[in-house]
Amino acid sequence: MNQKLKINLCRIIFSLFLLIIVLFIHNDGFLSTYIYLIAYTIVGYDVLYKAIKHLFTGQLFDENFLMSLATIGALFLGEYLESVMVMLLYQIGELFQSYAVGKSRTSISSLMDIRGDYANIEKDGKLEKVDPNDIQVGDMIVVRPGEKIPLDGIVQEGDSYLDTSRLTGESVPYHVTVKDTVLSGSVNQKGLLKIEVTKEFEESTASKILDLVENASSSKTKTENFITKFSRYYTPIVVISALLLATIPPLLFPGLTFQACLSRAFTFLVISCPCALVISVPLGFFGGIGGASRRGILLKGSNYLEVLSRVKTIVFDKTGTLTKGTFQVTKVVTNHVLENELLKRAAEAELYSNHPIAISIKEKYAHTIDQNNVQQIEEVSGKGVHVRVLNEDIYAGNYQYMQDLNMHVPEVFEGTVVYVVKGKVYLGYVVISDEIKENAKEALDDLKNQQIHQMVMLTGDSETVAKKVAEKLPIDCYYASLLPQDKLVHIESMMKDDRTGALAFVGDGMNDAPVLVRADVGIAMGGLGSDAAIEAADVVIMDDDLSKIGEVIRISKKTLRIVKQNIIFAIAIKIFFLLLGTFGFANMLEAVFADVGVSVLAILNSMRTLKVNHKKKMDI
Repeated sequence: MNQKLKINLCRIIFSLFLLIIVLFIHNDGFLSTYIYLIAYTIVGYDVLYKAIKHLFTGQLFDENFLMSLATIGALFLGEYLESVMVMLLYQIGELFQSYAVGKSRTSISSLMDIRGDYANIEKDGKLEKVDPNDIQVGDMIVVRPGEKIPLDGIVQEGDSYLDTSRLTGESVPYHVTVKDTVLSGSVNQKGLLKIEVTKEFEESTASKILDLVENASSSKTKTENFITKFSRYYTPIVVISALLLATIPPLLFPGLTFQACLSRAFTFLVISCPCALVISVPLGFFGGIGGASRRGILLKGSNYLEVLSRVKTIVFDKTGTLTKGTFQVTKVVTNHVLENELLKRAAEAELYSNHPIAISIKEKYAHTIDQNNVQQIEEVSGKGVHVRVLNEDIYAGNYQYMQDLNMHVPEVFEGTVVYVVKGKVYLGYVVISDEIKENAKEALDDLKNQQIHQMVMLTGDSETVAKKVAEKLPIDCYYASLLPQDKLVHIESMMKDDRTGALAFVGDGMNDAPVLVRADVGIAMGGLGSDAAIEAADVVIMDDDLSKIGEVIRISKKTLRIVKQNIIFAIAIKIFFLLLGTFGFANMLEAVFADVGVSVLAILNSMRTLKVNHKKKMDI
């Protein structure tokens, strides 16, 4: 419990102690009144101060104004006990609220520990701590056991296990060795690691995560915007209504005294405080973001929780999303040349490409290529590449590219096929295969069970490859041989169709960025995903686990369900007690229950969004 909460708790306990003293002294005179006023001042001075302060800032009609007006009015009417109890119970409600907000903030701010405060560099055989901001790309840092990795990089020396739970939500240690990529925010558990830095501090994974989380609440949902507007108009209306309730009935009904109607008006003001709505709705969304963050799912705004709850169509990229994205050369077929010659020409053509297919070809060749020999690089988007090597033209690409070159090649229907041509001579082809992720089918089945109406796969791969993947997964339809702009066309076409729900796109690559932006909600695979995809996405799954898509949809539905429960419950109770107060059937203490009691119950209900159940069924 922080210092402010402790002080408020002491104020509540002391004021309650003074009320008990009044009950024991049985004195209705000056002493009792004096003790009541002391108790009221101790427990309510901050509410009175805020009400006065807001008079000069244009924020007059808020809960502080309502509470101050109602309780001061009760004091003037001689209802001292009721006045103090109203303020006391209001502060108890505020205490619950502060605790709930603090708990939800803790769940998110626990991520703030992921960023390293220093980096170790080796100088003259000794380790020296420096500011991570001073480290440049290409520098070598040393991470000892128990230390956080401060910047993203590649292991150059060492072997260890990393705790990545703050990044991915998974507690199982992750083994790394030489040439493995490591992310900032991970904790080195065992061996000493020497890491070559690949990203500057502000661009590192930990910094990006903190930036996402810190700004997540800046985008309000439609529900939150409604509550904000509702409060702006609601409060002046109830103040005017209370004024009319105090003045009109005595004029119309002679049997009603002005004092009785004034008491009803003050009771009406206490009941009308919209605390339950104003507090519990944003708290519910904030808790949903915190619960998702603890599972390694980052949302860039609470509005995306609302959109996710309405998703009925999910479109998947194939490579790196449904499949592992780790390509391997599984077959080499030559045409009157040696295998090594074919691989060399293919590797030369793919020399400057970082695409997984290109990397797999270069790894298969496993020899150094003289970069000075490779010139005039011309990439044909979605088809292939043309380079000039020592005055010879080398072409590498798919079947369609060969057709464009008027080359007669066999049409091969297995894996991803890269045909290689030197000059006008066909050298052969290389087959590259990718594996479907182990949990892909289970994850998609889970989505089907959550009433996702349609699941679509878009891929730049051939019809044959796409069909094989689609047959192994519960995909409703697929589109193959697509260029990046083709994916955007398909997404826009699907979004124009009459749909009752929203459309989500799941991808990981550089060419997925435009589609991630265009979809109702873009979900990026953050482990293997490119920076462009992560930047463009609305939701980032840190460990590439497809099952997290089902989890975040469950979290969104649970959050929206709880928020709607709070809205319906709060409004229903408010209306009921406002009617009772208007006709004189509810006193001040019953009004307190209507205000503070409903707020506390709504806040406690909102705190349920912090509880994450990653099983198939979530608690309601």
